[in-house]
Amino acid sequence: MDGVIIVDKPAGWTSHDVVNRTRSILQQRSVGHLGTLDPIATGVLPLVTGNLTRLAQFYTASEKTYEGVMRFGFATDTYDAEGEPAGESRPVILNLEQLKKLAGEFRGVIEQAPPPFSAKKIHGVPAYKLARKQKEVILQPVKVKVEEFEILSVNGERAAFRARVASGTYMRSVAHDMGQKLGCGAHLESLRRTAVAEFDIAQAHTLEEIDGASKRSQTLAEARCAIEELFIHPRQLLPQFPSVSVDDSTAARIRSGRPVNLPELSRARQVKVFHEQKELIAIATRVAGTLFHPRIVFMAEHAGHKAVSR
Repeated sequence: MDGVIIVDKPAGWTSHDVVNRTRSILQQRSVGHLGTLDPIATGVLPLVTGNLTRLAQFYTASEKTYEGVMRFGFATDTYDAEGEPAGESRPVILNLEQLKKLAGEFRGVIEQAPPPFSAKKIHGVPAYKLARKQKEVILQPVKVKVEEFEILSVNGERAAFRARVASGTYMRSVAHDMGQKLGCGAHLESLRRTAVAEFDIAQAHTLEEIDGASKRSQTLAEARCAIEELFIHPRQLLPQFPSVSVDDSTAARIRSGRPVNLPELSRARQVKVFHEQKELIAIATRVAGTLFHPRIVFMAEHAGHKAVSR
């Protein structure tokens, strides 16, 4: 099967765990994800399957939206609740207005040091592998962009927040750095991703729902149809690209990798090309004028003439 399905990742699972489970449910190897979530986090994890795994290149810099809880009073070595305390716990009384004001310092383009337990590489080695061996991990600060960051409420030593950030931003580091500024320490206690790019939590399905859709079916064909009903409609993918539908002869040219004229899209740089309503057959790039060359052609491996999306 070829498509995009949004999983509501459970806490305690790695993103790779979810990919492996989905491979088992779909009974196919070609499954990938569009942005890692830490094991502690839940929420939106878009998965791409089949030939649509090639769409991943368009989502490497996707904006993300989160809701979560920061706990003040002590930091941890991982910057989240899974780590070991880094120092003594201190009693703390949070002031909502003070935190709201402090949150303003983390909006916009800021310098942020990634957590020691992260996938950032040091001389080709992921930082978390060095940290697990208790080796010194020094990661240089990088510029990240925080579009929105709001403290919603406080309850004892905990503060609930909502944030919208650019790719590469660590909410664990935001929590840690806020604790540093207050002088009491802090870490990320829980995190839920509510949106990635054009995908949001309302479109997400639990692994149990996906598995159940398959198991309720009597035949393999019925199972495929039931699961495909959970896929995102191809027309909703990459909304920043305009769409065009082409006739049989133009579709044949595109599937063979040849350029085509698309006069109705003379100002677009990249376009989604459909054959009929749901067959996404290519992402095409404008060469000159109204001439477009297929940058990616979505072809079923078993039949060169068939589009892979539904």
